[in-house]
Amino acid sequence: MTRFNTGHIGLNVTDIQQSKAFYQDVFGFDVIGESTDTEKKFVFLAEDGQLVLTLWQQSNGRFPTDNPGLHHLAFAVEDVAQIEAVERKLQAIGAKIYHNGIVTHREGAASGGLFFEDPDGIRLEVSTAKGVEGHPAPSGDAPTCGFF
Repeated sequence: MTRFNTGHIGLNVTDIQQSKAFYQDVFGFDVIGESTDTEKKFVFLAEDGQLVLTLWQQSNGRFPTDNPGLHHLAFAVEDVAQIEAVERKLQAIGAKIYHNGIVTHREGAASGGLFFEDPDGIRLEVSTAKGVEGHPAPSGDAPTCGFF
């Protein structure tokens, strides 16, 4: 049976420089390629030399969450300390954070994370599989990553 792994994610953005700075600052991604064409702007972002995210400046407005398409983009990390580091970066730049900080994925779960938006309103998550016990479950038994 063929196994499919996510290769990379491509996002449409409104301001390539603003989005590039956001993803570099928050996630520490490195630029491994970018356009010098003023009409076709894009950036390729990587972690440890592996392409993770491509940004394409070809949109206007904010990301519409009420239309079919991307629900949210999640990044997994090893532990809560890494999530807390992302949270501090987001607070420093004034990014929108949901649920007032780190939360469990659902009532009684050990997993959880931080839910927030990028500059274009694209919903993002940084989570870990364990160690989030004791944090609130803002949606009860409903999955927090549902952005309810």
